[in-house]
Amino acid sequence: MLKHFAELLKFKLSVTVVFSAIVGYLLGFDTFDIYHFSYLIFGGFLVTGSANTFNQIIEVEKDKLMQRTSVRPLPKGNLTVLQAIIFALFTALLGLFILNKINPQGTFYGVMSKSSFFGLISIFLYVLSYTPLKRVSTISIFVGAVPGAIPFLLGYVAATDDFGLAAGTLFAIQFFWQFPHFIAIAWVQHDDYKKAGFKMLFGGEKSKYPALIAVLTSVIMTIVSVLPFFYNNQLNLSIFAFFLILMLGIWFTLKSVNLYRSLDDISARNLMLSSFIYLPIMQILYVVDRFLF
Repeated sequence: MLKHFAELLKFKLSVTVVFSAIVGYLLGFDTFDIYHFSYLIFGGFLVTGSANTFNQIIEVEKDKLMQRTSVRPLPKGNLTVLQAIIFALFTALLGLFILNKINPQGTFYGVMSKSSFFGLISIFLYVLSYTPLKRVSTISIFVGAVPGAIPFLLGYVAATDDFGLAAGTLFAIQFFWQFPHFIAIAWVQHDDYKKAGFKMLFGGEKSKYPALIAVLTSVIMTIVSVLPFFYNNQLNLSIFAFFLILMLGIWFTLKSVNLYRSLDDISARNLMLSSFIYLPIMQILYVVDRFLF
C-alpha cells in the first residue's frame, strides 16, 4: 500500500519541481541556512505531491479513459478515493507547516511565511483552477503555468524573503517555458486527451495556431532569460553565461519553429524532450555563473 501512496505523489515530477526551488534558493541566499534549505526541499516536495494527489482524485474517472493514466492507483482500485483525500490533506498541511518555518518573521497577516503562502497559492491554482479548467478551455494552460512557475520563485523568496525584480524574472522564465512544454505534450497526447474530454491544445487541433504560440513564447522566454545581463541585481549574468543561455534559448526556439514548419508528431516529441533538457541546463548555468564568474 505504501507503494501506491508514493505513486500518488508522482515522485519524478515532484523532484523536478523541487529542483527548480533548490536552484532559486542557490541564486538568492547570502548566508546559507541548512535548516531553511531542508525545509524548502521537504516542504516543497510534500506540497507538490499533495497537489498531484488532489489532481488524481478529481480526474479519477477521466484517468480510467486514458491509456497513460489508467494504471495509476485510483483508476486501478489500489487505493480508495477517501484514502487519497486523507493522504492529500495530510501532505498539504505538513508541507505548508514545514514551509512556514522558513523566514517566519516575514509573514502575511502574522499567519504564514511568504514561502508557505506561495506554496498554498500553488495548490489552490493547480487543484481548483487548472485541473477543472482542463475540461472547459485551453485557458487552463495559462492558469496552470502560474503554479508551474512558482517553484523557481519560491526558492528565491525562501532565500531572500523578498519578492522583487529578480524573483519576478525567475518566475517569468519558467512561466513562458511551460507553453511550448505543454503544447508539445498536448500534441503528442492529443488523442488520449481528446478521449477524456481534456482541452489541452490551443485551437483544439494539431495546427499552426498552437505551434505559433510555442514559437512566440519560446522567443519571449529566451529574451527574459538573458535580461539579468542588462540590469544590476543578484541575478546579474556574466558575458559567458549570457552567451550560453542565449544559445540554449535559440536552440530551444528552433525546436518550436520545427514544429511550426512540420506540424508532425516527431517534431512535437522533439520539442517535448528539448523542454526537459532546456530548463535544468539553463538553471544550472545560472547557478554556475553566480559562484564562478
